[in-house]
Amino acid sequence: MVPELTVTNFSVSLDFYQRILGFKILIRRENLDFVYLGLGEAQLMLEEFHNSGWNTGELSKPLGRGINFQIEVDDVAPILENIKINKIELYRPLKDNYYNIGDTQACQREFLVQDPDGYLLRFSQYIEHK
Repeated sequence: MVPELTVTNFSVSLDFYQRILGFKILIRRENLDFVYLGLGEAQLMLEEFHNSGWNTGELSKPLGRGINFQIEVDDVAPILENIKINKIELYRPLKDNYYNIGDTQACQREFLVQDPDGYLLRFSQYIEHK
């Protein structure tokens, strides 16, 4: 699944995802404010709001209410450091969460941050399997 996020200011959102979070441009359309981004194996699309878009209703911030996007990375530390350097407030601080998978226990190190439109992003790093 590759989510496509409608954004209210394309250049601000693209800067956030590239410079702050480390996403790379995989595809860019020049005639529309649209980009397909990747970070490791995670992918998402950004498109600026326009009247001919796939809008099912009025958009108001924070966008994406009721959902968060989990983005698995090898190491959350560099992303977290860049967020702190740029004085971006975390939605939830870094925390190790443990999950039972049958007879074993897995650990995920994760934090949550909102993008400029309020979409909730959960960056997670697999830590251990006991």
